[in-house]
Amino acid sequence: MAESTVPIIQNKFYQFGGIVIMNEKQLKRFWKHEERIGIRGWDFSHLKRRWNNEKLPWDYRQLVLQSLTPNKMLLDMGTGGGELLSSFHHPAHQTAVTEAWQPNIDLLRKKFEPIGVTVYPVKQADMLPVHNQSVDIITNSHNAFNAKSVANKLNSTGLFITQQVGATNNFSLSQFLNPNYVPAFPKNTLLQTINACQKAGLKIRLDKQAFPKMTFFDVGAIVYYASIIPWEFPNFSVDKCLPQLLALQQIIDTQKSITTNEDRFIVIAQKA
Repeated sequence: MAESTVPIIQNKFYQFGGIVIMNEKQLKRFWKHEERIGIRGWDFSHLKRRWNNEKLPWDYRQLVLQSLTPNKMLLDMGTGGGELLSSFHHPAHQTAVTEAWQPNIDLLRKKFEPIGVTVYPVKQADMLPVHNQSVDIITNSHNAFNAKSVANKLNSTGLFITQQVGATNNFSLSQFLNPNYVPAFPKNTLLQTINACQKAGLKIRLDKQAFPKMTFFDVGAIVYYASIIPWEFPNFSVDKCLPQLLALQQIIDTQKSITTNEDRFIVIAQKA
């Protein structure tokens, strides 16, 4: 009989938030629980103290606030649950948002429409259902966009600020869990973005890129993360990836953590 390639967890003791796990069967049950939890908005509080994200060498929020004054019309693309937008404290009547995912649309309507923010549900993430030359600042954190459309919607001196997840984000972990993995958005790079903005008539004011470390301290945290980021972990499930998850558990047993690298870049461009 061929020797099994699945690592066997024996005589181990694990404790996660008061949950004591003594064997591989219980470990798998715990991981499947993590797989089912899901996410609301873009809130990763479930992973508090279970992961660490290295800081970027820039602060997207501060860069937005440096350019945002109360009289400017703001359009935020792909707002998600509105956590980041709320931190801008911009006047509601001068704020509009787009969102493509229905659960987030429902959340934004409940949260923001009563105070005067305009919520635009869109079928495609890069859609901008506003009049041409009607916006002072378009912000975009980790959302798709069409540079030509952005340029059309900005007024004559309008500003576009976008922070993006690059093509190689978490590549090592994604390919470990799925050897056939290829990036879902291979053209989402700093170089391609600069080129697209310039072709659309926007002048680049700032461009930076970084590859910060993302560190996980238990495999359940990886399971949770992979289950809610399907474009980076396509077809992920505990059942399909059990051998890899058990291998990751052995790495954490010896190394205390698993580290992968994010891919981030930021571009600030202005209507020329």
